[in-house]
Amino acid sequence: MDFEIGYQPSFALLTVSLDVDESIRAEAGAMVSHDTTIGMETAATGGFLSSIKRSLGGESFFQNTFTAEAAGDVQLAPPLPGDVTHLDLQDETVYVQSGSYLAGTTDLDVDTEFGGGRTFFGGEGLFLLKVSGTGPLFLSSYGAIHAVEVSEEKPFVVDTGHIVAFEDSLTFSVRRVGGLRSTLASGEGLVCEFDGSGTVWLQSRSADAFISWLAPQLPTQSSN
Repeated sequence: MDFEIGYQPSFALLTVSLDVDESIRAEAGAMVSHDTTIGMETAATGGFLSSIKRSLGGESFFQNTFTAEAAGDVQLAPPLPGDVTHLDLQDETVYVQSGSYLAGTTDLDVDTEFGGGRTFFGGEGLFLLKVSGTGPLFLSSYGAIHAVEVSEEKPFVVDTGHIVAFEDSLTFSVRRVGGLRSTLASGEGLVCEFDGSGTVWLQSRSADAFISWLAPQLPTQSSN
């Protein structure tokens, strides 16, 4: 399996080149195009209960698996304008925020893990997507993707709306950006503080922040 990511970082397009019998699994709606040598199968991956859990984590109930009957390409893209990055997992686990899983090899186990109240209050919902195993994983973002190496000597703070994914070697806690006045007046709200040693992937834009900006600009319905 080969791949190429073009038009980064604003309008990334992922092209995956598959040899005979190779497969790539993607989120429903991610497909842009594919060669006629590529077949597609839609299924509730992992069974009904796993799909229910994944949908609670913000992902689609169904996933599409693209398999090459003969060598060919499939093009995938995220729903929002932004970037795509590739992780080559080697018997590893990463946690992915809602909406950032784009595609991965069928050898990867994609599940949903209960994150507890800290993820709920962090703005990420009660569940995180857990991706484990060995193989290529493709993540998407709103805006550009920026990787940050966190060390035990240097914890790192991220606005909750800018998190794409993080390695399971890290722990995090959700807190206010400062005192009550700062939380209310700074426009920053809640942040995640990561501890340990590992990588955090960030997105340069926040969909929540864009919605907050956009909502007041929309015309309101007149009562006349």
